[in-house]
Amino acid sequence: MTVRPQNRARVAIALAAILAVTGCALPRTGPTKDEIYEGSVQRQGDAYIVEVNERVTAQTSVVPALGFSSNFRRAGVVGSDTIQPGDNLGLQIWENVDDGLLSARGLNQTALNQVQVDGDGFIFVPYAGRIKASGNTPEQVRRLITERLATQTPDPQVLVSRLAGDGATVSIIGGINAQGVYPIERPTRTLTAMLARAGGVSILPEIAEVTVTRGNQTGTVWLQDLYENPGLDIALRGGDRILVEVDQRAFTALGATAGQTRVPFDTQTISALEALARVGGLSPLLADPTGIFIFRNEEAAVANAVLGRTDLQGEQRMVYVLNLTEPNGMFEARDFAIRDNDTVYVTEAPYTQFTKILSAFSSPLTTAASFNQLFGG
Repeated sequence: MTVRPQNRARVAIALAAILAVTGCALPRTGPTKDEIYEGSVQRQGDAYIVEVNERVTAQTSVVPALGFSSNFRRAGVVGSDTIQPGDNLGLQIWENVDDGLLSARGLNQTALNQVQVDGDGFIFVPYAGRIKASGNTPEQVRRLITERLATQTPDPQVLVSRLAGDGATVSIIGGINAQGVYPIERPTRTLTAMLARAGGVSILPEIAEVTVTRGNQTGTVWLQDLYENPGLDIALRGGDRILVEVDQRAFTALGATAGQTRVPFDTQTISALEALARVGGLSPLLADPTGIFIFRNEEAAVANAVLGRTDLQGEQRMVYVLNLTEPNGMFEARDFAIRDNDTVYVTEAPYTQFTKILSAFSSPLTTAASFNQLFGG
């Protein structure tokens, strides 16, 4: 069977028509540079597209500000021996007689272990009555008990010791090696000391955040800053809750990169160049190094500074453009800071689309030739 020339022409025309229809839907990793620019405010879109330079980098280099308020920092260190409601006390009483008020016959010593301070701050001692313990030191409580007993037994000797109780404790949870409830004692009256008491953190220190909740107040600090700045090593209070957790920030990488994924921060700061490296860099077969875009919802203060305006209010859609082929392109990418929830998108090179079109053309032509050969044309 032979296909006539006019039929071969019809086949070619049909294949070309199919290609024309499907050519606009060639597979690709995302929008082109031109399509992104079409969404700019200058072209009736809703995003400000800004080329990155040294000034833009300086205006957008904002690291999350973490730290404790003045209320936390001004709190003085609690006296290690100050008794609190819920504390346990150990009492030992010696009487200068063989048959004392408290001791058994033939003994002159009485031990009262685990005497707990009640919610009102008092303890009860036989023959001495209710003694105010909360807010006092063991030495002050010793004198109070001695004065009460001295009227009933000759020359009493009293020893008071503060034991670990639930009166002045903090709870530590999260990325810590030994979660639990710990008493505030002489060696553990500050935040760093208490973290050490709990075995230290179990996550990377570079991305560890420490949050302290005290009543209705909360403060968060980077673990590294805590150890580098002694002013952040706050004094603890009974009832403090300490949470150690990994940094929750992340960015998304899309387009012509070696990997497309959501990437968590593994350091306090990540540059655009480092962000690309985190996903394996640019795809050597697809990427356009002149079309690297960072999509971000920018605060009004930063957006006004970047655009040289003062009238913008609320979050603004910003698209920052990096061109690695410019003389300072690599330096700009190295200095430009990626922030939480950024989307880093790399466009495909125009050559990539061109090769796809050629491939699409060659495929039907090959099919037509095979068809012709099959029917003996």
